[in-house]
Amino acid sequence: MTPQEGLTKARADGLDLVEVSPFTKPPVCRIMDYSKFKYDQEKKEKEARKRQHIVKIKELRYKPTIEEHDYQTKLQHLKDFIEKGNKVKVSMRFRGRENAHTEKGRAVMQRIIKEISSVGEVEKPPSKEGRLLIMVLAPK
Repeated sequence: MTPQEGLTKARADGLDLVEVSPFTKPPVCRIMDYSKFKYDQEKKEKEARKRQHIVKIKELRYKPTIEEHDYQTKLQHLKDFIEKGNKVKVSMRFRGRENAHTEKGRAVMQRIIKEISSVGEVEKPPSKEGRLLIMVLAPK
């Protein structure tokens, strides 16, 4: 039907004439209550955002000469973060003479990877960036 006929029919029913596909020949239109359609769309989007889980990146900083109790405490924090569904960035800073012994830092990182393997996995393996040794862990 012509656009004028569609418009008069829509007004007679108290509805709107909405162009669905403007680039086809002939253009496709639909008679509908546009305000109700927009309301339903917004409601669906709001519901989708409600179910969405935003992944945050937490950061834990270690030293290559970390004591056992401190290590266990930080390891427990790391497990808690991963179990809540967050990614964890583990960084290790080398200062002064520690920079000559990066193997100690890598050993601590490997120990973390081994102990966290039940709940998480390595997303980015340990890599040296300046004075930092950085890795990223993610939940399984």
